[in-house]
Amino acid sequence: MTYDSIYVTQRKVRLLCFEKIAARTTFARVSVAQSEVGKAMPSASSNRPYTLLARYYDQLFAPYFDWSRHARRCLLGEILPRVRSACDVCCGTGTTALEFARRGIKVYALDLSPTMCRLARAKTVRAHAPVTVMRGDMRTFRLPEQVDLITCEFDALNHVPRKADLNRVAKAAARALRPGGYFYFDVNNRVHLETNWPSTWWLEKPGVVMVMRGSYDHRRDKGCENVEWFIREAGCWRRFRERVEEVWWTAAEIRRALRTAGFRRIRSWDASRFARGDPYLRAGCRTFYLAQRGPNKLSPRESDQLSSQAGANQ
Repeated sequence: MTYDSIYVTQRKVRLLCFEKIAARTTFARVSVAQSEVGKAMPSASSNRPYTLLARYYDQLFAPYFDWSRHARRCLLGEILPRVRSACDVCCGTGTTALEFARRGIKVYALDLSPTMCRLARAKTVRAHAPVTVMRGDMRTFRLPEQVDLITCEFDALNHVPRKADLNRVAKAAARALRPGGYFYFDVNNRVHLETNWPSTWWLEKPGVVMVMRGSYDHRRDKGCENVEWFIREAGCWRRFRERVEEVWWTAAEIRRALRTAGFRRIRSWDASRFARGDPYLRAGCRTFYLAQRGPNKLSPRESDQLSSQAGANQ
């Protein structure tokens, strides 16, 4: 029996047990608007910022941090010693920002979720790390100063509401970087959203169970995750719901957006090389990018080169 079939069999057993428990248990159904989830931004055109996902993020997803940390150290290893200031966009609970601060880097940490910002501040305060946590949108953010490095990890970029928003994110990152600075990020690709998201995930810790039921919307070209939470409070289980959606781009679309925003040297790596053996990170599922911002003013020759490169990718 293969690793994949063992994993799927174990998951099916757990889900059967879950259905039996759910049938016998009275759950307090709390709508998004009636719970803490309702504190998120009300815009109907965008994904709600993480709330319960934020609260339990470290507890449930910590095992996935290692391969991302490994990739960052491999791909930024030669750059980090020269970085004096950085901004972690979509910083989550502040794990990456804290690692940068421990290296002596001046750090800004930015996230749209109020809950994520609160948790990131608490984490950096406990560590006595000088991190400036800011609430903001990756499409429109502005920093007090330009920095040497911007990171956006854990496929956070895929969470923008529309594919066209990639251009806005690239321009915001270029504006926040010093000339010669770097933009480092990773994205989920279409093959991952089409093949891996249409499944059911079960994650649990004492007092909390998260069930993610995924699908792929071919009409809108989006991956969708309906997240159901079962949280034990005062002797009973309460039920909450959240929804996560992701868009995707081709490599040519990503490179074109970066060049249009003023990035020159653009490199990419398949994530499978950093997570060997993970059946959900096979070749083609996720890509890491590292783009270097060009100077404030391009020479006529460089401008012509960028124009011709962008045209070749259309």
